[in-house]
Amino acid sequence: MSKLSVYIIAFNEEKKIKQALQSVEWADEIIVADSFSTDRTQVIAKEFGAKVIQIPFNGFGELRNIAIKACSHDWIFSLDSDERCTRLAKEEMLKIIGSKDSLDAYYVPRKNYFMGKWIRYSGFYPDFRQPQLFRKGVLKFKNDAVHERYEVISNKKCGYLKSNIYQVPFKDLEEVIHKTNRYSTLGAQKLQAANKKSSMSKALFHGFWAGFTLYILKFGFLDGWPGFIIALGNFEGTFYKYAKFYFKNRGLDSLLKPK
Repeated sequence: MSKLSVYIIAFNEEKKIKQALQSVEWADEIIVADSFSTDRTQVIAKEFGAKVIQIPFNGFGELRNIAIKACSHDWIFSLDSDERCTRLAKEEMLKIIGSKDSLDAYYVPRKNYFMGKWIRYSGFYPDFRQPQLFRKGVLKFKNDAVHERYEVISNKKCGYLKSNIYQVPFKDLEEVIHKTNRYSTLGAQKLQAANKKSSMSKALFHGFWAGFTLYILKFGFLDGWPGFIIALGNFEGTFYKYAKFYFKNRGLDSLLKPK
């Protein structure tokens, strides 16, 4: 029977990493791809028996490619620190890797929870992000800083698991703000790498459209206050992504030099 490697990307995730590890303790190998955490993330991972590799963070695309190369087995399952594998997903994955008729890559549906509530709308369910279960050598990521693009190297179509895994993307409002700031910075770098153009009016338009899409077009208002906060965070993150790019292109992110 084929064996399964799990890789978990992490940075300063001491409050989340243990539950992620526990949810995949049945795997044949667990790799924690850490980017030199300054908290107890790697200590917890090693105590659990996972193999920890240190990877300088130059964007999520490169990080995932290096993590995949570190995996030893034929099948790979990608799990983030804020995700939890479920019993039903585990059983379905074991059937897949044990079958000769399996496809080469599978998307995995995610149930997102925020403020103690399952986010049913806002584009958060089933939230297929990227193939998370795949044969080694089938999935390759672009060197994007964030929202990394990928290529499936297979003649077969991708499959879809029926069983969900869980994700808790924000443990509190402070993390919403932290991720908004971090991801908008990485997004600005991605825009720069793609030689895009920006203006403050474009930043406002893209920000408004991002929030409107989640809250209205994807029925985020049906998620109550969690849906509103997610839409607002998406507006802010998108706005600041383009605004930061605009500032950097015009040297407005530097202090003025006295004459």
